[in-house]
Amino acid sequence: MTNSPNAGGHEARRDRFVEEYRHDSYKLPSKLAEPAVCPTCSAVFHKGRWSWTAPPAGAHETVCPACHRLQDKRPKGVLMLKGTFASQQSEQVMGVIKNIEMKENKEHPLARIMSIESTPDGLVVSTTDSHLPRQIGEALKHAYHGELDIHYGEGEDSVRVNWTKS
Repeated sequence: MTNSPNAGGHEARRDRFVEEYRHDSYKLPSKLAEPAVCPTCSAVFHKGRWSWTAPPAGAHETVCPACHRLQDKRPKGVLMLKGTFASQQSEQVMGVIKNIEMKENKEHPLARIMSIESTPDGLVVSTTDSHLPRQIGEALKHAYHGELDIHYGEGEDSVRVNWTKS
């Protein structure tokens, strides 16, 4: 079958890739009614953002995206710490990780560490957002050097960060 010309005299294109709709269960289908408070962590959604403020009177309860991810054990970001340095200097490395999380979480309640696991390759830090692993990785690189690789998932919805120092 050949392409037939359309009204403009050009052949119709048949090589376009139509991307399938991807359902993101952590993205709300509509704007969240305000004010809202998370019953799990007490974060408040008001004026279009989540914050650590006192819930206004009449706030309805809704689980925030970070608590939803924690319940489902579905991280949005993962940081891999590889090499002997992370295990030899674990106290200092953990200090950097916790300080960055605390600093970021004050401004952005949805930025949280879900878990820190020790593996034969090093440490795996799982987070509820995609910015925190990058920030921790950059802080570790700045403080201790090493190699930093950042890989974003499709649509930059997730991130995988590898920091390596022997």
